[in-house]
Amino acid sequence: MPRKHRPSKSIRVLLAEDQGMMRGALALLLGMEPDMQVVAKVARGDAIVDAALTYRPDVALLDIELPGMSGLEAAAELRDQVPDCRVLILTTFGRPGYLRRAMEAGAAGFLVKDGPVEELAACIRRVLTGETVIDPALAAAALSAGPNPLTARECEVLKASTDGATVADIADRLHLSESTVRNYLSAAIGKTGTRNRMEAVRAARQQGWL
Repeated sequence: MPRKHRPSKSIRVLLAEDQGMMRGALALLLGMEPDMQVVAKVARGDAIVDAALTYRPDVALLDIELPGMSGLEAAAELRDQVPDCRVLILTTFGRPGYLRRAMEAGAAGFLVKDGPVEELAACIRRVLTGETVIDPALAAAALSAGPNPLTARECEVLKASTDGATVADIADRLHLSESTVRNYLSAAIGKTGTRNRMEAVRAARQQGWL
């Protein structure tokens, strides 16, 4: 819609999405809403906070799996550095653990990408009224899945082992002893009901715990 036909106070939107085609399509569609303006588009998670500080959006739409920093980590930083900006997590992966982590990071909503843009626009308006908006199917799945059984340290050790690192590599990276790393890995394997650390990583990722 031409700018002269927009309300004098449009909703300012920041969009973080690493896939260029998806980023462009979302920006175009949201820009057609009469009361919305996409003021910033970024492809990396570590660019989100700087863009928010520069453009001061009302709402940030964040994908989860971004290079540089995850959308969940960025949401927590936005909560601290740009508290007036409401965060909506928009993701392809509706994993229960992601929802819990998003809420802990201060997100105002969690939606999957397969919904119509009209519904997304309506959710943006709703979070600006103070509502929390969560995909109903994902909310039910999160409740049935239960909390993340892994401690923060166990998650950290699993993340450090995702690139095929040895126990010695992980210990050096996290400034831990090798025996401590083995203990954390053993605990994580037990809690995920898997046979080895790679299966534990896979299971934790499927649940959205990493």
